[in-house]
Amino acid sequence: MSSGGVGVVGSGLRGWVRRRVAAARGDSGDSGMTAIEFVFLTPVLFFMIFATVQFALYFFADHVAQAAAQAGARKARATADAEPGAWRGEAQDVVDSYISQLGPQLVLAPDVKMLQPEQNTVGVEISARIPTVFPGLDLTVHAQSSGPVERFVEDTN
Repeated sequence: MSSGGVGVVGSGLRGWVRRRVAAARGDSGDSGMTAIEFVFLTPVLFFMIFATVQFALYFFADHVAQAAAQAGARKARATADAEPGAWRGEAQDVVDSYISQLGPQLVLAPDVKMLQPEQNTVGVEISARIPTVFPGLDLTVHAQSSGPVERFVEDTN
């Protein structure tokens, strides 16, 4: 009894496949439907491809900005105690170096700010635009990294 049900489903599927193959060959009266379906589905396919590319551009730019902010914050944490004012320039140089190595065409017009919310904490904040594949779309990435200043403490033993 169960094999009869499978046969009905299988024959229905075979019939549907035969009709689709015949339509693609132009053997039936609805041969123009394939061309019309293609015309309507092609823009949707292109939109999905471009959206995937835009998604990848955004997340790669976000990772580049985050890596640059973390590198700048590491440099700031290591040098802020040795030279109180010089850490800003050194951290800015590290951030610029990271962006130029990882994504100079991807992270556009970065706005880099040095943070010192407390006396013993330093950090870097980056905001930048990214290129887009859709006209009129304006996307930005934002990254921030901060931490305590590293200090050398002599052993008193």
